[in-house]
Amino acid sequence: MAENGASPLTPLARAERFIWLTARVLEQRRFAHHFRDGEADAVQTALAAYLNEDGGYGHALHPELRGPVSQPLHTAHALSVLDLIGRCGGPHIERVCRYLTRVSTPDGALPAVHPSLRGHPAAPWVSVTDEPPSSLLTTGPVVGLLHRNAVWHAWLFRATDFCWQAVESMEKPRPHEVLAALHFLEGVPDRPRAAAAARRLGTLVREQGLAAVEPYGTAGLPAAEGCVPGEAHFAYDFAAAPGAPARRWFTDAEMDRALDHLASLQEDDGGWPVTGRTWAPGGTLEFRPVITIRSLLTLRAYGRAIG
Repeated sequence: MAENGASPLTPLARAERFIWLTARVLEQRRFAHHFRDGEADAVQTALAAYLNEDGGYGHALHPELRGPVSQPLHTAHALSVLDLIGRCGGPHIERVCRYLTRVSTPDGALPAVHPSLRGHPAAPWVSVTDEPPSSLLTTGPVVGLLHRNAVWHAWLFRATDFCWQAVESMEKPRPHEVLAALHFLEGVPDRPRAAAAARRLGTLVREQGLAAVEPYGTAGLPAAEGCVPGEAHFAYDFAAAPGAPARRWFTDAEMDRALDHLASLQEDDGGWPVTGRTWAPGGTLEFRPVITIRSLLTLRAYGRAIG
């Protein structure tokens, strides 16, 4: 029997074994906090190992980028971890905001990749340039999280304006851009404007077929722009919890089919797979526990039995 009397056949117990066999300390601590009553302090301590003196996060925190240097993508991931444990506030967030200010583009937003990554390993699709453009992929999630946690900082003013312009001007978005927009819309204070933007975005997603509403019929379908063959996005990707803005984009039947599909993806070793682009075995191994925790949280949020 697993700890706490859980059956070894439950999804949670199978995932726990996978976490202990493969995960970094950070994901071990996150799993313990979310599913085994572990302390939030332990998660924050593990996350601090990735924090640099400049206030940003590095050291391959997000498995797609390697090397020690701080990057907006790593920092966005760190903030999402802190948000989930209720620690996205206080003096350490002030330091993060100062870092964000220093690495921002002339638009006041964040680049997808800061030039400091040059010389360190990165996925082959990552482009390092001296003057990178602003990116909603990094700016949207960061701005949304900071707003949701009632963080006030001067950096947010122009970054928020950039996100509004990017979201409200979307016509043919890529799936990852939609996800970034949703992170922004979930936290931004102007709720009526956010609701209107989410409705418009949902119409684009449905009309352009960016969500696979028949999860078991995606084999052989052409990949959306920015995705690899076999990569698809489902209702639970856009609406990870019942209260998410994108939940209204899908019928109850569509959401149930998507959640059935998500549950079925758990592999024999107890973990969930990486369904997007991969490039290095180490990064893939590190990312699977992140996806496993995310999948379990989504299933639990919808009331699915996980153990």
